[in-house]
Amino acid sequence: MSSSPESSSPLPNLPLPTLGGLQFWTDHIWNDGWRLQQHALTGHWRLLSPSNVRYAWGTRAACEQAMQDRVDRSRVPDTRIVVLIHGLLRSSQSMGKLREALLGSGPGRPVAFEYASTRKAISEHAAALREWVETLPGQPRVDFVCHSMGNIVARRAFADWQRQGDPHGVLPRIGKMVMLGPPNQGADIARRLGKLGLFEIVTGRGGMELGAAWESFQQELATPPCPFAIVAGDLTASWLQNPLLSGPSDFLVLVEETRLQGAVEHRTVPVLHSLLMNDASVQHFVSEFLQG
Repeated sequence: MSSSPESSSPLPNLPLPTLGGLQFWTDHIWNDGWRLQQHALTGHWRLLSPSNVRYAWGTRAACEQAMQDRVDRSRVPDTRIVVLIHGLLRSSQSMGKLREALLGSGPGRPVAFEYASTRKAISEHAAALREWVETLPGQPRVDFVCHSMGNIVARRAFADWQRQGDPHGVLPRIGKMVMLGPPNQGADIARRLGKLGLFEIVTGRGGMELGAAWESFQQELATPPCPFAIVAGDLTASWLQNPLLSGPSDFLVLVEETRLQGAVEHRTVPVLHSLLMNDASVQHFVSEFLQG
């Protein structure tokens, strides 16, 4: 069996369980839980089932064909999708509890977008997100709930649709957005730690874009083209404080850094940055805002 780039046949494969991504894989197409992913380092592709079992790998064409063979074409597409986007150094698994909460109370089907946050520039993550949204079956209404850097990835995608064109009509289908701990003004902690060579090694170009490169990078972002709310963590009353930050924060992002003109609502909760999406009050707010 040929394994050339032009081959439309998958490489020999045993259905093997995987971890779903975890900083090495980025989603490009989703259909009823099946995911077409590309490896951030090698560039090869794979097809995962809804339970994260690998059913094909090799070239994109081969994996796309395998996806078409396995997806139930008779299924009626979702009319509304809630896109969950994780932050830097996290994975789609970090949005799992929020997804479970929205499954029972949300207005649409919650689906997590996986991307290798430390391996590429934010513009590349945004390009993958655009393709992922554009190829959703049935052209559903799309809402966004993003954590930390995931908000910046979405804002870059919005800007690219506005600048480069929107042939699939995504922008008119965007309903609402909730930003959880968004570094909308960059991140002071990234500026400080970015002076250390280890920071870029660990967080990649995306981490630097939130810090040292922010002044120029922010010109590439758009304000969400829809009603949006912001939830910021504020640990002022807690013993847990970050000595590197001056001002109310969630330990990683300052409350002032989360602000963005045009927000319908900006609220604070006494929750650590990494746990915002797991907090029951935040989950309730997200559900209520999306349905309102």
